[in-house]
Amino acid sequence: MDRVDAMSAVRFVELFGPIYEHSPWIARRAHAHAPFADRDAMLAAMRHELDRATEAEKMALIRAHPELAQRMGVDPTLTSASAAEQACAGLDRLTPDEFATFRALNDAYTAKFGIPFIICVRQSDKEGILNGLYARLENTFEAEQQAALREINRIAALRLADVLARLEQEP
Repeated sequence: MDRVDAMSAVRFVELFGPIYEHSPWIARRAHAHAPFADRDAMLAAMRHELDRATEAEKMALIRAHPELAQRMGVDPTLTSASAAEQACAGLDRLTPDEFATFRALNDAYTAKFGIPFIICVRQSDKEGILNGLYARLENTFEAEQQAALREINRIAALRLADVLARLEQEP
């Protein structure tokens, strides 16, 4: 953590800004909490900044996430991290029937909530994601917004671990 704590704000945001999808403002604000005792403290600072964000900022973060299981090349905003995460869950290798099911559920979800369905795909698989879609379609908007933010924090925790591991490998 010494290397992280010694980083300029610009370098910190460069490295950790992508942890929260298209929302470097979280890392920018979290940098003010340095020095960090450890990874958990750093993650807690980021979560704190998300918790205290405005409703508009939270909704922008939620809406910055890609729709799951799109055909490759369809979403030009798909980050490399999101593409890799979806590939881990097999979402880049759907059969035509699976794709049609995901498409229908994503459409129903977006029509009901006006946001993309968000789940930590690295901790799931196609079946778990589909079950999550079916179950969460029953939520209220408020419950679903909170579920999306919890999933975003799970995704961020894994991405932070990845960045810190890469940083440790650097000379």
